[in-house]
Amino acid sequence: MAKQLIINQTLNECRAALIENNEILDFLMERNHPQNHKDFPFVGNIYKGKVIRVLPGMQSAFIDIGFEKAAFLYVDDAYIPTLEEQREMAEKSRKSMEESGRMGEVIPDEMSTLSEAVNMRFRPDINIEEFLKEGEEILVQVAKEPISTKGPRVTRHLTFAGRHIVFMPFIEHTGVSRRIESDEERDRLKEVLETIRPEGTGIIARTVAEGQSYKTLKFDYNLLVKLWKDVQKKAEKPKAPLLIYQDLNFIQRVMRDITDEDVDEIIVDDKENLKEVERFVQKFLPNIKGKYKLYQNDEIPLFEKFGIDIELERAISNKVFLKSGGSLNIDQTEALVSIDVNTGKFVGRKTFEETILKTNLEAVKEISYQLRLRNCGGIIIIDFIDMEKEESRQTVYNALLEALKKDRSKTNVLPISGLGLVEMTRKRTRDTLARVMCEPCPYCEGTGRVKSTLTVCYELIRELNKALAKTKAQKVSIFAHPEVTNRLCGEDFDLIETLEEAHGKSITIRSENNYHIEQYEIFPQEY
Repeated sequence: MAKQLIINQTLNECRAALIENNEILDFLMERNHPQNHKDFPFVGNIYKGKVIRVLPGMQSAFIDIGFEKAAFLYVDDAYIPTLEEQREMAEKSRKSMEESGRMGEVIPDEMSTLSEAVNMRFRPDINIEEFLKEGEEILVQVAKEPISTKGPRVTRHLTFAGRHIVFMPFIEHTGVSRRIESDEERDRLKEVLETIRPEGTGIIARTVAEGQSYKTLKFDYNLLVKLWKDVQKKAEKPKAPLLIYQDLNFIQRVMRDITDEDVDEIIVDDKENLKEVERFVQKFLPNIKGKYKLYQNDEIPLFEKFGIDIELERAISNKVFLKSGGSLNIDQTEALVSIDVNTGKFVGRKTFEETILKTNLEAVKEISYQLRLRNCGGIIIIDFIDMEKEESRQTVYNALLEALKKDRSKTNVLPISGLGLVEMTRKRTRDTLARVMCEPCPYCEGTGRVKSTLTVCYELIRELNKALAKTKAQKVSIFAHPEVTNRLCGEDFDLIETLEEAHGKSITIRSENNYHIEQYEIFPQEY
């Protein structure tokens, strides 16, 4: 089926989804600041920051870049190695890969820090306090946006992402996206990049660079070098903290980051956004010229028309149903994401082992899809249904590796353990979809649970017993949620009568509709 880019604008919210075969391949959303990046530290933004604290024990520092939460800078991202050190470490890395038989590996396409791009740590003996001092002003780039209670993570290894290449002014390196599978094409691109790249700098070919000419890549490179020179010039005068460079606006980033040349159609429901798309296509994507159009239907919203809203609702739910009748339970916490696979209503038609295998294989496709859509990151634990045969476990594991190839984010997957668990990690540079679209429940405060009516009743009885023993008042009033008062006046009324007799006092029970179910108050009446 056709691959389509759908862009929806609603007042100050802009959403973009790349879809194929009714699946969302990628989803981006921006709210409240459609044209202004000054109010939020987006990935790619460059700031002149001030070192406010160096922590030798954590080998990290906090940098003031002009926001409420200070940015976090780790030693690997803080140290800029000399050219000699880079070449020495590159040679060690090459020898290590030769010995381990990993010379065919290539770097990820999407990266936020250079240390990830070249997969090595410079100077393991270096201490952050030796080269970074409090009060010092430095250039840093946002590598991870603020997530939950954490501030942004920044790096001094600046990168400038273009349509076809990524330029690195401080690190000498030539790389090619792992998504370009042809060895011949990777070799060709490396040769081209080597002729473009000046000594001491780095260039990485992105996936869309496949098949592109020297002229196209050189043009992209020249634009990025110009951006870098502008950054250097702006960084000379002003004092920190200050925004020096902001990444492209939302529509431009969508076109650069998730739009491929094999997109068959771009549908936009806002005239200004359509003009932005048109300008970008004419400049960078001439092959899809004329494939964009304005959606005009006030009765059916654009995302509803393509079923995207329904998919987003599934993506913020804890439970996702599979077509066979099975289901996934997905729980996201600060530390990790846990995914539990259940057969549910699916009973199969043949053997029990085949039923389990079929459910797990169906779950694999949905899991890889949900991880991308939800932008889950960090440690992920998948609890597949137990399989007795080693052959079945290997089939599921291989299927998971294959399904994750569609993922733009870097993943690392360990084999299925004896307990039927898969441990994996997935890189995340922005907040999860659930945190972007939802907030903790004010009723349960994000725990997902509240005390039962019976538990609250017995808590209240214990507190009431203490209050009656202490007060000299002859009358005591109880204010509580209607469900609690109904039980106290019904099934548990004998407990109230027992307390009245034991303390020789009168108890009045009153309902308060506005109370939380766990909330109650006990008032002695001093008259």
